[in-house]
Amino acid sequence: MADEESSKANLPLPPPFLEVTCRSSGKKTRYAAGTKSSFAVNLINRKLDLGSPLALHIEAVKEGEEPVNFGPDAVLVDYGTGWKLQTVTEVDYAGVTKGEGIPAQIESSGGTHPTKRVSKSGISSLYIAKILLAFILMFMLGAILTIALENLPRLILFINSSM
Repeated sequence: MADEESSKANLPLPPPFLEVTCRSSGKKTRYAAGTKSSFAVNLINRKLDLGSPLALHIEAVKEGEEPVNFGPDAVLVDYGTGWKLQTVTEVDYAGVTKGEGIPAQIESSGGTHPTKRVSKSGISSLYIAKILLAFILMFMLGAILTIALENLPRLILFINSSM
């Protein structure tokens, strides 16, 4: 009984915080135990320099082990000796089709620092053609209704005279 208590007393206590390494900047940030992953990712992204790839989520990694990914509502936890928390960036997903909400990145001329690409405005010639077609159809419908209303009295007279 006394041996068990002394062995428990010799175990080092985990620190009261968790360190997350940002792979974009190389900086370590500390978070209280119980912090949500989305909060940590938002704070890390706010502190990044312009042109640095954004953090997408946090993962726990250990040499020779499968990484553990933290979802946005997951609470950050320390998995013990050898496990490190780090961010996963946009650059880690190079060549993968990016989903909506993930800003695109391209390599700068130096190839070392990615720069943000301005997203396409979404206005194409097809879009403009559809808008013009809609306006033409609206004016045609308006012209047809105007002609019909102008000729309505004649139509009523014609119907009354034929009865």
